Amino acid sequence: MKQTWSASWNSSIKPNKQRKYRYAAPLHIQHAFLGAHLSSELRKKYKIRSLPLRKGDTVRVMRGQYKKKTGKITKILTRKQKAYIEGIDRTKKDGNKTFIPFHPSKLLITGLDLTDKKRKAKIEEKTTKEKK
Repeated sequence: MKQTWSASWNSSIKPNKQRKYRYAAPLHIQHAFLGAHLSSELRKKYKIRSLPLRKGDTVRVMRGQYKKKTGKITKILTRKQKAYIEGIDRTKKDGNKTFIPFHPSKLLITGLDLTDKKRKAKIEEKTTKEKK
């Protein structure tokens, strides 16, 4: 049987192969696709350029109709690689409100949720690596 996903895959110009790589990747790899840049203040503080998004992080929208709006992340869909932000929603015809999905590359992390001990340790580990 042919392997559906390969970690040793380098690159391809073909968009269908790029899409297949992202779609067929396991969840622990897809989590890395959820990376977003940190604001300049956080970048100076932690000496890190980007981190994967987490529920509870405060972000600012950098592109599109909702540019410059900020809010907390309420939900993240790893498979779809989308993040949903509190306070940014649209009203449907029937009156219901739905959250708008954002791609992580269009977001800037302005505040980190450090309640998770593992995430905090990982950030500290990265900052000590950068200082060496």
